[in-house]
This record gives sequence, structure tokens and C-alpha cells, in this order.
Amino acid sequence: MPLHLLSSSAAAAKPAAGLRLAPLRRCHSFAPAPRHTDRVALASSFSVAARSASPAVAAAQTELSVSGKKQVLISLSDKTDLAYLGSGLQGLGYSIVSTGGTASSLEAAGVSVTKVEEITHFPEMLDGRVITSHPSVHGGILARRDQEHHLKALKDHGIGTFDVVVVNLYPFYDKVTSGNISFEDGIETIDIGGPTMIRAAAKNHKDVLIVVDHNDYPSLLEYLKGNQEDQQFRRMLAWKAFQHVASYDSAVSEWFWKQSNKGEMFPPSFTVPLELKSTLRYGENPHQSAAFYTDKSLSRVGAGGIGNLIQHHGKEMSYNNYLDADAAWNCVSEFDSPTCVVVKHTNPCGVASRQDILEAYRLAVKGDAVSAFGGIVAFNTIIDEDLAKEIREFRSPTDGQTRMFYEIVVAPGYTDKGLEILRGKSKTLRILEAKRSGKGMLSLRQVSGGWLAQESDDLTPEEITFTTKSERSPQENELADAKFAWLCAKHVKSNAIVIAKNNCMLGMGSGQPNRRESVRIAFRKAGEEAKGAALASDAFFPFAWNDAVEEACQNGIGIIAQPGGSKKDEDAIACCNKYGVSLVLTGVRHFKH
Repeated sequence: MPLHLLSSSAAAAKPAAGLRLAPLRRCHSFAPAPRHTDRVALASSFSVAARSASPAVAAAQTELSVSGKKQVLISLSDKTDLAYLGSGLQGLGYSIVSTGGTASSLEAAGVSVTKVEEITHFPEMLDGRVITSHPSVHGGILARRDQEHHLKALKDHGIGTFDVVVVNLYPFYDKVTSGNISFEDGIETIDIGGPTMIRAAAKNHKDVLIVVDHNDYPSLLEYLKGNQEDQQFRRMLAWKAFQHVASYDSAVSEWFWKQSNKGEMFPPSFTVPLELKSTLRYGENPHQSAAFYTDKSLSRVGAGGIGNLIQHHGKEMSYNNYLDADAAWNCVSEFDSPTCVVVKHTNPCGVASRQDILEAYRLAVKGDAVSAFGGIVAFNTIIDEDLAKEIREFRSPTDGQTRMFYEIVVAPGYTDKGLEILRGKSKTLRILEAKRSGKGMLSLRQVSGGWLAQESDDLTPEEITFTTKSERSPQENELADAKFAWLCAKHVKSNAIVIAKNNCMLGMGSGQPNRRESVRIAFRKAGEEAKGAALASDAFFPFAWNDAVEEACQNGIGIIAQPGGSKKDEDAIACCNKYGVSLVLTGVRHFKH
């Protein structure tokens, strides 16, 4: 399942002035589309070609011009700022050729237009499927002004040149994500002539300016006024045009795959479209450059998650902030009851569920107050005035005096008063709003030279069976504790051990090379509260006697939940029977690397 990562060179990544680099939607590649704005003027394609071509070529160019004017071809689905563009071009002496609705809009704005059929001498046909696919259009776009035989061919066939092409495409992405749409309607939303004109103009960018984004209209007009030369600006417009088409084709491809291969998650090849949201101060460490991109795949529409967060307040997000916020939000979104999760370095160090969200918050912080300080706190409930005051004023359980400090607060929403109070806690506190992450998403992870793809780990305790294997059956509250601990362990880095009681995480051990050490860390954090609590392991115990299982039993644990599947499962069962501990097997492993 190849994924191709497209990146521009350092030179190409620097935009020409005035050009607004568009976000992409989706292409058959990992295709990040940077957004920057600068300003550099450009020369007109006609004057550039005239100065660089031979006298014979220059003469032919002049003869090909329509009434001595340079030509612009405009065909738009999104007509934002069209009147501004048309008036500006007309004021600069350009002759405008346009199609159907675009021509009507220009005429309504008082702009003179030549309809495309007047130069093709061929009507629109096949319900609009064929409009601009004609040599009189594409010849005028693709002809190289420095090639005499190209210009002679145009002259022989009475074809004029185009100096500027302004095109955007049918809103396929918006249409197919707006709700139920039939396959036939989806097909008719696929643009054919538009991408062809865009690609043609972008290929011949040395002579033809291609514009696909209405945000570039001001810089285009300024360039034309200045009559300057700048090939970098032309190339960036061309790059943007090719990206626009590639993104469009990607959305079509993704939609076609889902229509034709229902239920199949892994296509032979595909592209993830990325849109630059922000350039970050640095990456995981200060010596690393970094940026954040949002995923614009069709499958991500309405899926929620940190990629589509709203930041209400605070310092700009950092690389590590995004990772930690994602971990906290994914964890807290698992719970249906009012829940608070505190995360440090992507591991939940405190989790608690209570009907009283203020109590849940206090318990989550208490779970590991030292780690919670400077961490990320997440809620699955709207933060109101009372909760905001508690977050702002709560003192560390370690000394009862130090006011808790957080990098981020994230929740599904805020009341006006709650948001006002939180803003007063700190100028730097990042206050984020996010929607619950969708299920059934494709999870991607990069390795050197490739990408790993898998289904997201969406299983909940209600979807699996906790099978009792010990002589002692767990009581109802013990089984509930085991399910809570199991759900928390799913979000802890392997080897993961979680100890929990009464819907509250008491201690966890994470990221240790051996499971026994994770058990010891979890008990050290839980302390005496671990007696009678539940212990969940993300994977089976390879050994029981004189190892993790026996240590857990000796420390007074009440129930152990693990997936099972080890050759030593019988030893684990026998060990639990010896100490009167309940053992349940889930049959589901929760590795997290």
C-alpha cells in the first residue's frame, strides 16, 4: 500500500511575493500544501515572450493577438471576487474569453466578454460535458511563444494565444461530503475540462499565468500592472495549479474506491491530502523544524479530533502540545460518564469518572499530582463557571498550596463564563475545543521508507467478553473496576499496567521494557489504595510465579484483567487461585508503541 510523500525543495518552498499558497484536499501522495504570502511582481507572458523570441516570432505573436489585446480565459465554479478580477483585467486592456455562467456573471458586472463558443465555433454539448475541449482553446494555451513553428501553426488555424488562464473546479469535494449523493450525481460532479485547462496552462507557465485561487487575484493584477518578469512567481502559480488538480483527483479517487470497494480498508495505493495549518516554533526538540498539517481526506469530514481543534486562548501550539493534546483527547473521549483525564508526555497519569465532574477533576489530579503539574487536562463535558474556577484555583495535593499549572485544557465546549474565567488563569494557557474523535478511522504511522496502516483501536469493554478463569469469581464492583482499568490501559504506552478502583486510576506503569517493572511502578504510585483494586495489563503475562502476577497478588490486588494467550496462562491462573485473586481474560491485546 504505497504512500508517496511530496515535498518541495528549499527554493521551491519559498513563495513568490503576493502569492497565497492554497491548501490541498487529497491526492495520490502525501501532499502538504504550504500557505504563505509574500509579494513579487511578474511580467506579462506576452511581453516576456516578445523580448525573448526572434523577430519573426514576435511579429507572429502580434498578429495573433485579438485586436492588439492580450487574452484571458476565465472559467469558474467558485465566482468569489469575479467582478473585481474582471474589472481589473478589463481596465488593464485584456480581452476576456469565458464560459457559460462565468460569462453571464461578468456581463452582469458590466465587463465585456467573448463567449468561448465564439472562438471555438462549436456549441456546448453533452449536457455541459464538452465546452472548452477544443484546439482553439488548448492551442492558445499550450503554444510556446519562443517556438516559431508553434506560432505558425496557430496562425495557420486562426487561433489566438492566451496570456492568463483563471480556472477553478466543480465543487466535487463539497458535494460528496454534503450528505447522501447518488453515484450518478457524483459522476456528473467530476470536472473534466477544468483540470485539462489548468494542467495545460501550468505546463506552459513560462508564457501563461495560471490562477486557481481567488486570493491571488490582487497579486495577479499588481503583477500585470507592473509588467515585470519573475519566473519564480510563475512557477509557484503553476505548482499551486498542479496541486489544485492533484488534490481534486485525489478526492475523486478516494470516493471512487469507496463506491467500488465497500468494506475494503486498504487500497493498492492512495494519497493523504494535507493542508498546512501552522508552522511551529520547533519540533520535538528546539533544533528540529516542524509544521502541523490537517488531514483533508473525505473520510475525515466531520470526524472530529485534535486536527480540527478550535483554540480559544493561549500561546501557540507546539509539536509536543499536539501530541499530548491528542493523547488526552483520545483517552477522555472513550468514556461516557463525566470524566477528566490528565496526560503527561502522551501517557494518562490521572483518570477519573464521576457524576460530579469537579470531583472527577480532583481525583484525576490526585492520581499523580507531581506528573499532572505542567500537563494536559481534558474533559468530556462542557466546562462551566464552577469547573473553570476549580481548574483555576485548585491547589496541588502534594503541598496544598501550589496552584496547579497546565499547558493545555481541552473540552468539547465552554460556557461564556467558564471561558472567561479560564482565560484569567494564565496568558499562556492553551484553551482548546474539540469534537469527539470518529471511529473506524485508518491509523497511519511513518517508518523509514514507508508507512504502516491499521484500523484504529476502537474496542470498548462493552464489545468484548471478560471471561473468569480463576476459582474466585469477581464481584460486580470488581469487574467494573477491571473494565475501567482495561480502558485506561489502552491509552498507556506498552508495557502498560493500570491499577484502578471506583472509576479512578490509582497508578500506572508505562513504557518499560519488561512488564514486571511496569507492575512495580504502578503499585508504587497507587500505594495502599491498591489493596482490593483492579489491575489491567495491555498484554499477557509471560511469567507468573516469582514475577509480575505473584507480585500483584502479594500486594493485595483484588482482580487482574489481561488478554491471555501465553503458554504460562495456567501458571497465572494457579497463582491467582493460591492468593484468592480473581483473574479474567479479555482475549484482546492493547499494545501501544
